[in-house]
Amino acid sequence: MDRWTEIELFVQVAETGTLSRAAEALGLSNAAASRHLSALESRLGARLVERNTRRLFLTETGQEFLSRARTILLDLKDAEDAVNATALNPQGVLRITASLSFSLHHIAPLLREYTQRYPNVTVHVEAANRYLDIIDNNIDVAIRTREIEPDSNITIRRLGETRRILAASPRYFAQHGFPKTLEDLHRHQLLIYTYANNPNELRFSRDGETTSITVKGLLESNDGQILRAAALDGMGILVQPTYILYNDIVAGRLVPVLDDWDLPHLTINLAYPSRKHLSAKVRTFIDFMAERFAKMDYERKWTGRFGVY
Repeated sequence: MDRWTEIELFVQVAETGTLSRAAEALGLSNAAASRHLSALESRLGARLVERNTRRLFLTETGQEFLSRARTILLDLKDAEDAVNATALNPQGVLRITASLSFSLHHIAPLLREYTQRYPNVTVHVEAANRYLDIIDNNIDVAIRTREIEPDSNITIRRLGETRRILAASPRYFAQHGFPKTLEDLHRHQLLIYTYANNPNELRFSRDGETTSITVKGLLESNDGQILRAAALDGMGILVQPTYILYNDIVAGRLVPVLDDWDLPHLTINLAYPSRKHLSAKVRTFIDFMAERFAKMDYERKWTGRFGVY
């Protein structure tokens, strides 16, 4: 047991830079913390920490041992979480990130059911239209529309696929007419999502034919909900994933246009830090989302053409 305390203390010293803060974090007296640190160095036969009157700092050997010590503590936490997961008793804070649109349409409506199932979990939703670094921001699960992650320490689980479509309100089409060809788009008011890849270039495909057109927006925004509100208000034609517009189209609030053409599809994935054992809170949320996507048959709905819901 003392060995675990020694390792925990050493990691705390490295992260806080002082023995007193490390001792406080572990509920130890300064004297006890000093004894644990000295015992660790004696047992290893190496100096890990240099001390001066104001601060502690790691030796070269201490830096090397720190990475191993963190791994040891992480493995212990994973083992404890695995037992917790087996007991299906998730607890703690679950930090989720997704775009504002996905958060509004496909996370917020599920939170009541999830928290009723798992009342010991507190859910924190970080809505962000830019991809946050999962590790640096201590994110448990991210929902993203990209197929790969640049960090090999991130695991990806596919949820489904969605089309991107053009749509506008009936009022807009009554005032401006209905585009019948891609070239007609140049005469219409477009609402552009600036975080899309090449937002001012639309690449369409149909029956093996591919064509690109350059567009200029009447309104540009980095948030899909602003564009959706503008489209519902009759301002123009927006380009957004079906998972945002599906209910509006089914209800007739928005009307798809040039739906026989395809824009590049998006893959919706769950991304989370790789672990030998997932914590119960992460595992249950991942399974909960996968269950929801299967039950609602989202991929079929979001990749189909309209007129058949």
